[in-house]
Amino acid sequence: MVLLHGLTDSPYSQRHLARLYRDHGFVAIAIRLPGHGTVPAGLTGIDWEDWLAATRLAMREARRRVGAERPLHLVGYSNGGALAVKYALDSLEDQALPRVDRVVLLSPMIGVTRFARFAGLAAVPAVLPAFASAAWLSVAPEFNPFKYNSFPVNGATQSHRLTAALQEQIVRAARENRLSGMPPVLTFQSVVDFTVSTPAIFEAFYDRLPANGSELVLFDVNRSSKFAPLLSAAAETKLSRVLPAPPRRYRTAIMTSEGAVAPGVIERPTAPGAVTEETRPLDLTYPAEVYSLSHIAIPFPLSDGLYGLTPDPQDDFGVNLGTLAAHGEVGGLVVNMNAMLRMSSNPFFPYVLQRVTSWIGAAPGS
Repeated sequence: MVLLHGLTDSPYSQRHLARLYRDHGFVAIAIRLPGHGTVPAGLTGIDWEDWLAATRLAMREARRRVGAERPLHLVGYSNGGALAVKYALDSLEDQALPRVDRVVLLSPMIGVTRFARFAGLAAVPAVLPAFASAAWLSVAPEFNPFKYNSFPVNGATQSHRLTAALQEQIVRAARENRLSGMPPVLTFQSVVDFTVSTPAIFEAFYDRLPANGSELVLFDVNRSSKFAPLLSAAAETKLSRVLPAPPRRYRTAIMTSEGAVAPGVIERPTAPGAVTEETRPLDLTYPAEVYSLSHIAIPFPLSDGLYGLTPDPQDDFGVNLGTLAAHGEVGGLVVNMNAMLRMSSNPFFPYVLQRVTSWIGAAPGS
């Protein structure tokens, strides 16, 4: 199986799922995409086609290692999710590409925020030395050992170009009836996501998939927390606005605290073709101090040494970014406060592992 990380990120973000696959007998290949792993300026001259070329290289290597008869899975996080879907579609058109048996997506970038569409225009003044800073959406100290904190405009531009090409290809494949060959897709997505478009996952992708065993898991906001009265109307009603009415050709599962015994969580699954959802209590809790998950939280357990809310002392990188609780005066820090407030680990990660484990064990094509 091949794992693809997100924009400005690194293979570190995929290590927990890679270990799960490894423990189930898979060869796990987590590549570093071009422009990453050096300095943020590495993304200023990269094209999305370079990322796709690296994906194809990794898939060829994975197939070479395990042979033609073994299952081949593809896992994509954020921008890597767009690359994973793009590759799966390409393999339907090009028989020379190794075919994918199953796809797992975490916060997939099927659509991006509105600003990214115009990020290229934002960088136009950067051709003049006096306006060089216009080439960056943000410049910050690089204190994260596995992720860029600074963000070049070209990164956002290339992500938008990738998602635009991906959405066009999905429409074309649906029109030409080629999506029937698409492998099953399992997606995990926070209902509230500042980076990618949650509606695009439905409208541009899932609603076009055939009934092939695909599944979409949505993490709702924490409706039982002390923050509930402070939730914006947009956040509080997001779930009801983005989720298409049943029946749907794919399974959905909503993870929510609504209706649960506080601070508990329930799963509300709806089977493919069904019009009513079930309710199942889980042995999980929504931390009272957390009002929602985030784009970056999905692939990390609470015990992650860098991003976890309750980091494992044995998993020490010299800094625990997930535990920082900043209190002080405005302007006293050199980092953006929004970045520090963002939830960076997933209290429902055991559920993610359980769903992916069942996915690994399912027979190809089921």
